[in-house]
Amino acid sequence: MLSSTASAPFHANAWQMPINSPLGQLTLVASNKGLCGVWFDDQAHRPDLRHLPWGPSQHWLRLAKSQLADYFAGKRQSFDMPLDFMQGSEFQQRVWRALVQIPFGRYSTYGELAQHVGQPQAARAVGMAVGRNPLSIIVPCHRVVGANGALTGYAGGLWRKLDLLQREGTLL
Repeated sequence: MLSSTASAPFHANAWQMPINSPLGQLTLVASNKGLCGVWFDDQAHRPDLRHLPWGPSQHWLRLAKSQLADYFAGKRQSFDMPLDFMQGSEFQQRVWRALVQIPFGRYSTYGELAQHVGQPQAARAVGMAVGRNPLSIIVPCHRVVGANGALTGYAGGLWRKLDLLQREGTLL
């Protein structure tokens, strides 16, 4: 379900660009510092981006579009661009940085991620931070599963999580 009423503290130097993907349309958002958002149009917790200007010539947006195309074509396993976590609490940003460290073709559990960020009793809070990840696919929140390996929540929809994990060879 779309939650487009979420606000985003994007500053004046942020731009958006929609792109098509095999899993549906994505909207990319970038600042002068780097990529700061990748959302499916029907994704939960997607902020209202209507106020952001279009930026198809903005460098980080073009780079993200190119790297995502390579990822979906099976030519890329990681992303190489600066990320601008301009939103989220310090804890959320720590979780999001930890997500980037989960390698292609692997997955982690919420409990393992909680251990990694130094909060072993905070698996539920980690799960909430993972669900609020503003950089779908680039910051691979789809690589986090339940303690028993179950495919649990994904703001972009479980069918997309399953597809992404299958693309990466994690699930057959």
